Amino acid sequence: MTKRLTKAEEQIMLILWKLREATIREVMNELNEPDTPYTTVSTVVRVLEKKGIVGHRAVGTTYLYHPQLARKEYLKGYISGLVTNYFDGSFSRLAAFFAKENDLNLAEFQELFGQIESELKENEDHE
Repeated sequence: MTKRLTKAEEQIMLILWKLREATIREVMNELNEPDTPYTTVSTVVRVLEKKGIVGHRAVGTTYLYHPQLARKEYLKGYISGLVTNYFDGSFSRLAAFFAKENDLNLAEFQELFGQIESELKENEDHE
């Protein structure tokens, strides 16, 4: 599992996962903080590249950056760490916390449970 990304790294990765491939300028255009300096974004992208999370390809004199870590893989590790570190390794405790904090009623919780069952069944069918 890849280590937890910093807030800045995660922000860049969310953009790259969305765009699939982008220049530094294109990443900057998607940022919530439009005044972020080019050098800051470039530095974060280079750090992600050194970690093996981002790759690039040259097109003329421009680099196009792309994720080398799937969003789903990062999320899987992130949630696993969350469950381990905050819920004593219990997914049911996480689910109960989520349901309580989001004021899910019984019908909504049953719908969520149904979606989880469908996902599990789909995964079993692909194995």
